Amino acid sequence: MSNRSAFRIYSIDTLLIPMLVGGCVLGLWEFLVHINDVPEFVLPSPTRIGASLLEDGPSLLGSLGVTLKITLAAFFLALVGGVGLAVLFSQSRTLEMALFPYAVILQVTPVVAIAPLVLIWVGFDRAQLALLILAWIIAFFPILSNTVLGLRSADHNLRDLFQLYHASRWQTLRHLLLPAALPHILSGMKVSGGLALIGAIVAEFVAGSGTSSGLAWRIIEAGNRLQIPKMFAALVLLSLTGIVIFFALSMLERVLLRRWHESAVIREG
Repeated sequence: MSNRSAFRIYSIDTLLIPMLVGGCVLGLWEFLVHINDVPEFVLPSPTRIGASLLEDGPSLLGSLGVTLKITLAAFFLALVGGVGLAVLFSQSRTLEMALFPYAVILQVTPVVAIAPLVLIWVGFDRAQLALLILAWIIAFFPILSNTVLGLRSADHNLRDLFQLYHASRWQTLRHLLLPAALPHILSGMKVSGGLALIGAIVAEFVAGSGTSSGLAWRIIEAGNRLQIPKMFAALVLLSLTGIVIFFALSMLERVLLRRWHESAVIREG
C-alpha cells in the first residue's frame, strides 16, 4: 500500500469515527430531551438548536466575523511577536533571563483581572483595540515558549560545525536554528490559534457591556432574553470555527513538514 493510500484511509477513519460518535450523542440528546419533556430554556434539543441556527444565522455570522477578525489579528501579532522575541532570546542569554519571567507573568495573569485596566488605559471608545490586546495576551505565550524550546533543540554537533566554518549568526539562525525550531513553532501555532479565539471570546465577555458586536456579546444578549437555542447556536458556530482553525494549522504543519520531519513521515507511513 502506498503512502498516499495509507494517509487517505487514515483520514477517512479519522473523520468517520468522530462523526459516528457525535451522531450517537446527538441522537441520545434528542431522545432524552423529548422523553423527559425538558423545557427549552433549560436544555433545547439538537433539532431546535439547528432551527435557531438557520433563523439567526445571518446575525450570528456577522458577529462571528467581528470575533474572527480580532482572533486572526491577535494570532498574527502573537506569531510575529513570539517568534521575534524567541529569536532575540536565542541570540542573548542575558536578554532571555531579563525578559522571559515577565512573559510568564503575563501568561499566568487572569485576563478577567486585567481587562478593566486595559479598557481604562486604551479608552472605552477603542474597545476593539482593548479586545485585541487581551486576545493577544492569551495567544502569545505558547508560540514564544515553543519557539524558544525549538531554537534550543538544534543539534549541538551541527552548531559546532557551523562555528567551525565561521558561519555568521544570521547564517546559523537561517540554516540551522529556524529549521530545527519549525516543528515546535507549528505546534505552538496550533495551540495559539485556539487560544486566540478563546481570548477574543473571553475578552468580549469581560469587556463587553454592549460596546462589542462580537459573538460573545450575542451569547450574553441571548442569555439575558432566555433565548437558549440561540445561545447554543452561537456556541456551535464557535466550536466549528475553532475546529476549522485547528485543522487549517494542522494542514499547514503537514505541508511544511511532510518531506523531512519524522513526525510527518510516521503519520503518512
